[in-house]
Amino acid sequence: TAPARFPLRYNVPPPVPVVTRRLPSLPMDFPCFIMIGGMRDVKPLSEPPPLVAQHAEAGRSTLPAMKRRILGKTRLRATVLGYGAMELRDPGRVSDREADRLLGAVLDGGINFIDTSPDYGVSEDRIGKYLCHRRSDYVLATKCGCNVGDRGTGGEPRHVWTREQLLRNIEQSLRRLRTDHVDIWQLHGARVEDVDGAGLLEVMHEVKASGKARHVSISSTLPDIRTYLLRRAFATYQIPYSALQREHELVIREVAAAGAGVIVRGGVAKGEHSARMANRWKLWETCRLDDFVAEGESRSGFLLRLTITHPGMHTTIVGTSNPQHLAENLAAAERGTVREDTYAEIQRRLTGAGEHP
Repeated sequence: TAPARFPLRYNVPPPVPVVTRRLPSLPMDFPCFIMIGGMRDVKPLSEPPPLVAQHAEAGRSTLPAMKRRILGKTRLRATVLGYGAMELRDPGRVSDREADRLLGAVLDGGINFIDTSPDYGVSEDRIGKYLCHRRSDYVLATKCGCNVGDRGTGGEPRHVWTREQLLRNIEQSLRRLRTDHVDIWQLHGARVEDVDGAGLLEVMHEVKASGKARHVSISSTLPDIRTYLLRRAFATYQIPYSALQREHELVIREVAAAGAGVIVRGGVAKGEHSARMANRWKLWETCRLDDFVAEGESRSGFLLRLTITHPGMHTTIVGTSNPQHLAENLAAAERGTVREDTYAEIQRRLTGAGEHP
């Protein structure tokens, strides 16, 4: 029989079953490790983080399958809640052990969409190190145009829009992520003049043709999104949006109607305790949105549900390094969308307070 296919380009002999595990006795820079043999009832190396333990048992989700939406014409099925891995960028704030356990809990909780970037510190490295053996379990999105060194530390300018930089980024990302392809490859905020001036779309399609990226995409904002839409330039768009920041509410519908995938960022407005978003959260008080929050539900959790309720949204990426916050996000996604009449009333109140698309 043909040899078993280990995730991506690493082949292993055919004995069955194959159970993936990291082996601390082997070199840390080896991409993935395996244990082969007729083993039964193999237990995980460690217990799940205590505050997300209700979502995982022996490395497998105990929740009903999280709702998925088709990410436009990519045909990828993404969970409505994705994970933004920027919070794993700093090893001084999040240890390797914490990052390992959190990433495992993300997948065990049912999330199948992970977004990162070369300029998110060691985020890509950690995803590769701790999740390479589960590569088939998630849709992987990263970015390009980032002016960074090998450890994800940025230079000036933050972005360099050249052919050479994009090619450098994809090779660096694949090496750090320990994979041979990414599913979604996004320009990290390029303006229309940047894309046109350096022929970036042509470069991205070359990389796609090589098999190193499945879909050519962008993280962008208005007014550029509408120009790209007219050109049918990208397969997916990453767009900032929450019920407290409605500037892109209508264009999200336009992107979805055009057949492109919608990845929302900022869907919980940085959380209710964010000092940076304090003015936005004052709007919550003004509109008395606590009227709609269920007992035991947090404001951030309800705001996440409002984001998921947007009919044009396919997945929203929420970042955290806190296991409790991850558990709250999973609970909100499990609770699902808000009722249609509730959604309409909230939009009416927000519009009356001056927050409208």
